Parts: sequence; C-alpha cells; structure tokens
Amino acid sequence: MTQTRNAWTKSTCAYCGVGCGIEAQIKADGELSIRGDQSHPANFGNLCSKGLALGETVSHQGRLLHPSIDGIEQSWPTALDHVATQFSKTIEEFGPESVAFYVSGQLLTEDYYVANKLMKGFIGSGNIDTNSRLCMSSSVAGHKRAFGTDTVPGCYEDFDTAEMVIITGSNLAWCHPILFQRLKKQKEQRDNLFIVVIDPRETDTCSIADLHLAINPETDVQLFNGLLSYLVEHKKIDQQYIDAHSEGFASALASAQKDASSLEQMASALGINQDDLSSFYAHFANTEKTLTIYSQGVNQSMQGSNKVNSIINCHIATGRIGKPGMGPFSITGQPNAMGGREVGGLSNTLAAHMEFGDQQAHQAISDFWQTDNLATKPGLKAVDLFDAMHDGKIKAVWIIATNPVVSLPNSNKIIAALQKCPLVVVSDCIENTATAEYADVLLPAQGWSEKSGTVTNSERRISRQRRLLPSPGVAKADWWIISEVAKRMGFKEAFDYLHEGEIFTEFAKMTTLNNEDGQARDLNLIGLTQLDGKGYSRLKPQQWPVTELQTETVQQRFFANKQFFTPSKKVQFIAVSIDAKKQISEKTQSNYPMILNSGRIRDQWHTMTRTGLSSRLGAHITEPFVAIHPDDAVPLDIKEHNLVVVKNDKGSMLVRALLTKQQAPGQLFTPIHWNKQTAKSANVCNLANDDTDPLSGQPALKSSQVNIDKWEYQSEGMLLTREPLDLDLFDYWVKQKVEQGYLYRIADSRTSIELASTLHSLLNNKQGKTLQFSSTDETQQMIHRYAFVQDQQLNNAYITSEELTTQSLDWLQSVLDMPLDGSIEQTLISGVVQGKLAQGKIICACKQVGINTINEAITEQNCHSLDLIKDCTTAGTGCGSCLPEIATILEEKLEVTTQRIEVEEFVA
Repeated sequence: MTQTRNAWTKSTCAYCGVGCGIEAQIKADGELSIRGDQSHPANFGNLCSKGLALGETVSHQGRLLHPSIDGIEQSWPTALDHVATQFSKTIEEFGPESVAFYVSGQLLTEDYYVANKLMKGFIGSGNIDTNSRLCMSSSVAGHKRAFGTDTVPGCYEDFDTAEMVIITGSNLAWCHPILFQRLKKQKEQRDNLFIVVIDPRETDTCSIADLHLAINPETDVQLFNGLLSYLVEHKKIDQQYIDAHSEGFASALASAQKDASSLEQMASALGINQDDLSSFYAHFANTEKTLTIYSQGVNQSMQGSNKVNSIINCHIATGRIGKPGMGPFSITGQPNAMGGREVGGLSNTLAAHMEFGDQQAHQAISDFWQTDNLATKPGLKAVDLFDAMHDGKIKAVWIIATNPVVSLPNSNKIIAALQKCPLVVVSDCIENTATAEYADVLLPAQGWSEKSGTVTNSERRISRQRRLLPSPGVAKADWWIISEVAKRMGFKEAFDYLHEGEIFTEFAKMTTLNNEDGQARDLNLIGLTQLDGKGYSRLKPQQWPVTELQTETVQQRFFANKQFFTPSKKVQFIAVSIDAKKQISEKTQSNYPMILNSGRIRDQWHTMTRTGLSSRLGAHITEPFVAIHPDDAVPLDIKEHNLVVVKNDKGSMLVRALLTKQQAPGQLFTPIHWNKQTAKSANVCNLANDDTDPLSGQPALKSSQVNIDKWEYQSEGMLLTREPLDLDLFDYWVKQKVEQGYLYRIADSRTSIELASTLHSLLNNKQGKTLQFSSTDETQQMIHRYAFVQDQQLNNAYITSEELTTQSLDWLQSVLDMPLDGSIEQTLISGVVQGKLAQGKIICACKQVGINTINEAITEQNCHSLDLIKDCTTAGTGCGSCLPEIATILEEKLEVTTQRIEVEEFVA
C-alpha cells in the first residue's frame, strides 16, 4: 500500500551501508519531500547530499516499464513462462552448474532470500553471487577466519567513545558522510580523540586527522604486521587475553616479524616519515579505546583478506574487541550488502550464516525448505562466474539489480561473456543500462520508493524500507518476479508467498535452525519469528542478534563474553605476510608505470542511474577526471583541465586531468561513476585489474597499472538541450543532468566552426527565434554562441571554441530553469554573467551555493571562519560534506590576502 498524502512515512535511504533512516511525504505535485528520521539510531535525523536529494531521483524518466523478449514487449505471464522454460531446459540439458544468478546489495533482504533459496535450494547449484563480492567479501573472509562467523563486532556508538580512531582504506567524508560528520563532531568536542587516516591520497577525510599516513599502495599488511611486532617488543599486548581466549598467536607473530624491520626500514618501505610511523605505533600501543574503521581500500586487493586479518590480529593481541569504543569495524558500501551476507547471497556461503561442508546445517536447511536438491558445494564467485560464462560453461544467467558491464573489472571481457551466453535475463528498474544492452529478456523491477522490505546496515541494524509511491508501468517487486519464475519451474509450494512479510518471517525462523539459544551462530532473529503482517509493517530498527522484539534502540557488541564461534570458542590469530606475487607487478611497470586507484565522489552513487537524475548532485563535479600529481604531469606536458588518455592492455578512458598535490607521485585516481550512458569513454573498469584475492574472490580494483598521455583536440563545446541526444559522433562527450534538461561537454577533432556546424545540424531547429554571435576572447580564440528560443522558452543552446576550459560557463547549468528575459538572452550571446547566474561552480550541493558566492563572502563581507561563511551563504548548513572544501577555499583566500597585504606594506 502506498503512502497517503501529507503523512510522513519512515523508510531507509537507498545508498551506502550507513543505513540512514528517512521520512518521506508526498507533496501536492506528487513528488517526495525527504527529511532525516531523528529517531533512527544510524543518523539521528542527519542526511548527506545524496540522501537529501532522494526525492529528486524518483522520476519515471528512463524507467523500464514492461517485460520484453528480444526487444519485443511482452506480458508478465509470457515473459515469466519464457524465463522459467529456458532455465529449466538449460538445467535439463547441461546440469544445474550451467546456470547462474548475479544479484546485488541494492536488493532488499526478502528479494535476496528468495533468489538464494531458488538457486541453492531448488536448482541445486551454488552459482548465485552478488556485486557485494566487489566491496566487502574480503572482510567476510577475514571475519570468518578470526571469529568463526562473518561478524561485525561493534556499533556506531563506538564512534562516540573511542579515544583513537584509525580510518584506513576509506574516504569516509565522501563515501559515508554521516559517519564522518558524527566523528567530526566528536573531534570538535573531545581533546583526547586522536584520529589517524591511512590512505595513499590526501582526501577530505584528512581534514579531521591528527596524522595522515600516505602509505604506498598494497603495503597495509606490512604496516599492521609491523604494529603487531611493535606491540610485542614494547610489551603492550594483553598476554592474559591471548592465553585464555585465542589460538595461533605464535605463528601470527612469527609471520609478522618476518615482514617487520627497524622503524627506519619500515618507514622507507611504506613510503612515509619515520616519526609519523613511530607516532602511529605509540598511540595504538598506549590507547586502549582504539577503533579501526576500514572499507574498500583494504578489501579491494589481491591481499584483501590478509589485510583484514592483519588489522584484527592487532586488536586481538591487545584484547580490544567486544568493548565500547574499540575493535575492528568494516564499513559496507551498499544499503543491503549486510542483508545479502545474512541470507547467503555470496556463492561460497549456504544460507543464514550456515556454511557449505557442515552436514548438520545441510540437513537442517533441506528439512526447513523441504527440498532434496540443496547445493552441496560453493558456486562461482563473481569474476570466476563471468569467466565461466566467457568459456561457455554458464549458458543462462539472471542479473538482478546490478550493472556488471560497468562495475566488474575488465569490462570488455564481461561484454564478450554476455554476448556468448545463450540466455541473459536482466531485472532492473532502469531501461537503458550498459548491461541491459546485452539482455535477451528484460524484466521491470520496482525501484527505491516503490519497494517494501528490509535492509541491514554496517552495524547489523535491520530497518524497514517502505513503499512510498506507486510503480510505473507494470514494474514488480524482485521477490515476486523470482517467486513467479520458481513456481513455473515446478516449485510452487516453496515460493507461494502473499507478501514480503511472510518471507522475512521465514528467514527469521531459518536463523534459529540448530541455534535457538544463539550459541552456534552469531545471526539469530528468534525475537522476530512471531511477527504478523501488522508487526512487520510497524517494525522499528532491530540490531541483531534479536532475542526478543526490540521496542527501544539497543546497542549490542559481540565477543564481550570472550566467546567466539570457532570450534574451540577461541578467536583465531591468522598468520599473514607480504606475498611478492601480490605486490604491484614490476614486469609491466615499464609499459604501465602509473598505479590507478578508483573510488566514489561526494555527490554521486555507483553508475549514476539514480543520483544522475538530480541536477544539484551533478553540479559539484561535472566531468570524469583523473587526479595526477603536478610533478608527474610536467614531463608529459599535461596541464590542468587537459584531456588525457589513461590506458593499459585491457582498455582505455578519456577524461579531464586534475592536477593536485593531494595525489602521490606515481599514482592516479579516478571516479567509478561514469559509463557509456553518461560519457563517451570514462568507465574505469575498462582498465581495472581482474586479479582477485585467492580466498575472498574480491577483485583488486585499487591498483591497476596504466600509462597516461595528453590527448590533442581541435575544439570544445557546451551543448544545452531539453531532451537527451546521441553524441557518439564526437570524440569526447559527457552528459550532465540540469534542471529541465541536459548539459553536454564536448571535445573533438573538428575545428570549432565545424563543431558548431555539426551541432547546428544535429539540433535541426525549426520555427523559432535564433540568437547567434561570434567573437574572439582575450586569448584571440574565436567563440561561437547559439541559442534557439521557442514559445518564449530557451529550447537549446551551444557554445564552441578552440578551448572552453578557461571560460566560466557553469551558469549554463541554470539557464533552462529560469524565465527567459533580456538579461538571460544577453548572457547567452555575450557570455557576461550577472545575478544568480554569476555564483560560479557549485560547491554546496544541498544549498546550491557556488564558489563565487563563497569567495565574495570571504573577501567582501570578511567572513574569515567557516561559521561566518555558513551564516552568510548557507553553504555547509545541509549535510556538511562540503565543509572541508570550503575550508580549503577559505585558507587559500586568506593566504592570498595576507600575501597582498605584505607586498603592499613592503612597497609602502
């Protein structure tokens, strides 16, 4: 049932693993108003820029509205019959290992559960894996080795009590902004809080750090092995805890000591200052309440599992686990990555934290699901799954709520695999994705705001995601689609659900199999097994284990009782060491001497199918870029804003150069978000390393080897339109959503006159008012301006020149949304901006405040502090994610002002 107008309905954000609670209200025009849920313990009412813009992203534009087979629209019964028949035929002819599901952390737990149940329980294969394999499977492997189960021990409350916080492999400020703001607030309030950021790059997260360790890529194991050795050497371990509650310490220490050397040698190998390394080790040794937060920078590596265990080893050795303010803390990337782990969405787990190879668990699940066909061995992990597809072993695949052509490494190989696969079924809410292009069958799924179910965040807290709006077309819930196919494959009784609440209750009951007391496994939802429909509908956030229904917020930590889920009930030290085979390859460094890192930017999410619909989220960073240190740029003659080709033997990308000393020499960074729907050639996974961690199967997406060269072109253009256009005839283009239309940035081998002529022909404007003007700028470059007005509205416009990056053209983002008057027309023709158009590049996405507005506040109104800038401009008063950048702007402005004053005084 959808939400009634004027009522505020509680739900959960669609983005990262923080799991923020939101409240939504339908406005008179049918759109959604969004605010933070002040009662939700994940965020207490705070939202980041993406969460605040959720209401702007529920447009039906670009939605997949109807099922289709081979491009021809079909009814649901026809499409479902076809999928069921084709999967059944494939299984009958080639066996259950010939089919696979590839699913997503965007799914709700109920969707995940039925997908896993169908594949492992009734098809009888382990071949269901998830895109969460790409973000946290190394954490899963590390947890299992140390604790016996995939357990995140701590809570977000630990952020409030820790006295030392280590943030490693995470740009928390941009990727998990609400947790960053929570930590920042603690930093402002407590002098005793010491924060360390471990990252090869200097990111916005470093703005709150007391110490930044810019270690060399792939040296994390060496860093933490050195720490373990240091703790032993300085007698800072908890020997009593080690003796009574752990196993494997001697072998772990021996392995660590092989990697350890003098602090001087260690610092040199890590690429950092010896004093900084010593400070880090000493602070860890002497601060009991130490919390280590880690994410993709740790996990996405050929050594990811070992990195995780090297961190955990240090916490075990000091007894810092299961207590407030301390412990290792894995921060997940997707809204329901944790839920997928719970139900068994990873191919190497069975279900509900029960594992392959456990005969007692196998029998219990078989009896519970009433199946005699339960899978007996792990299936293929994500990269291996698509390799098998490429080799012809997987003959039918169902891809649900994910876009592997963009997100999996070595994209060209993924495309080739899909082209070879006889049956590719794609369930998605978006019609045109890079993966949907290769689908034989498309099934329209509900999107966020239409779905109903549950998600679990990084602190094991289960929250409801509630249906707010009706679904467009004939879109259906993923659990319904999967269940209907299962029925048609002959499994009707096992998948005959009336609503998602029934699925959740079944899952809750499954967690109690051989585990009613919660002693056998960490995951136990016995307190939710009696929920009826009304109870499920009203369910408040629950942090597992749930021994009884939680009516108030609880904060639970695992392992306070020093009991673990290993056979011996003791925590396991894991011997880890540097593996030369897993280091950056020296063999290819001559051809590809640069190390390419990748990650998220502040206001975008994954492949922008959702955030790309919001004009304000696209205003901060408008083009894909590669960050490069100025010293690396000089010999290549690369200057700021030049277009550059980044390439290796797998592929290439064409992006803008961003010169910054925040990037270490020899290393590059580029965002993951752009793909062929939003840019000509900007998919970083074209170049990504498809080597994986041997234990977790997680790809090494942070350390691809590449080279970089300047790309020459003849002209650049900016094109503003109300409707999207196909611009693949140009060498470079990027699409940005703006209010009421789209803004394209173009570069091409054509001259600027030829580019203008081509754009003119492409637009094919008729029956309207034309504004045209050509002139030379201060650099004597010819600029061509054109605008087309129809029915007193600007319909489209373009500007071309030999080079436009020196021009201030950010005002084009706002023109379509403004009433057309003489000043707007004058700006279009002259390029001289005024009024609201003059605010410049957007810095604050929440409040839409531009850099010129901020600069004016600093220089003209003497706003020489962040608080004064916030009061004067409202910038930074939304989610606060822009404050580090505003602080940098302020610092640079004050430095310039001081220098000017000093010069004036000297002259006087």
